[in-house]
Amino acid sequence: MENKKKMAAAISAVINYIGAGEEIICNQPADAFNQTPYLSTQVQLKLWGISGRQAQMQMRNLMQMKTFQKQSYKCLK
Repeated sequence: MENKKKMAAAISAVINYIGAGEEIICNQPADAFNQTPYLSTQVQLKLWGISGRQAQMQMRNLMQMKTFQKQSYKCLK
């Protein structure tokens, strides 16, 4: 009986929290959603930098998955 009361209280608290958030969003003027922030400088993508970081992350990921194995010197003898 006690668990059902706690469960009902928790569910009602979550529903009230969500409802309060929806009310705040509904009460905002429509112009607030249409405004875009003003950027003083234009963002420039540096493709070489992005590809270099991506290659480093991929290499680290392969090392973490232990894709690279130590070479066995027994096969060379």
